[in-house]
Amino acid sequence: MSGQTATLEPAVREPGGDPAKRGQILEGARRVFLAQGFDAASMGEIARAAGVSKGTLYVYFKDKEDLFEAIVDTECGAQAEGVFNLDSDNHDVAAVLTRLGIDFASMICRPGKASPVRTVMAIAERMPEVGRQFYEAGPARGIAKLKAYLEAQVSAGVLVVEDSEVAAAQFLESCLATLFKPLVFNFGGTPKPERIEHVVRIAVRTFMAAYRAP
Repeated sequence: MSGQTATLEPAVREPGGDPAKRGQILEGARRVFLAQGFDAASMGEIARAAGVSKGTLYVYFKDKEDLFEAIVDTECGAQAEGVFNLDSDNHDVAAVLTRLGIDFASMICRPGKASPVRTVMAIAERMPEVGRQFYEAGPARGIAKLKAYLEAQVSAGVLVVEDSEVAAAQFLESCLATLFKPLVFNFGGTPKPERIEHVVRIAVRTFMAAYRAP
């Protein structure tokens, strides 16, 4: 009976377990996925990179898909919370959007940030759940937070916006114009801060010209 208990107990894929060990595994897996891609990466290689046994790996994650989804959720969630901290009571929309745009573009265009996007795009057709999770945890969350800020400015009479979700998505896309797609396709290097600021300021001027209240 005690032997059965010992076998069942390690199933800490449920909430709990050692957060430090889980983080150690996620960091090792992230390195392997970025270096080899999803398909080439094996659980054995991930265990070695994380410095844990393969058995420990399966205690925390049931398979490679589960592990990859955890990395996507962790990274996207941290990005959204850090960059999209918007104060609805701040009605200086141009200043708020300029700060947001520069922080957002700088984060997205950091070295190594394009690799997870390529990895997800490569497997999204046969693993649509991973693509959905990546979009919901990253782009959709950022759009939703900016949409809420814009709606607050509409209510305050600062902006006139027909569709706040579209306006939010368009603004974020315009902040990455000429910056991110070259990175995704391995064309050119990381943009310089002055280039990012130049692109974002154009995006802000365009947004304000379209949506500033008369």
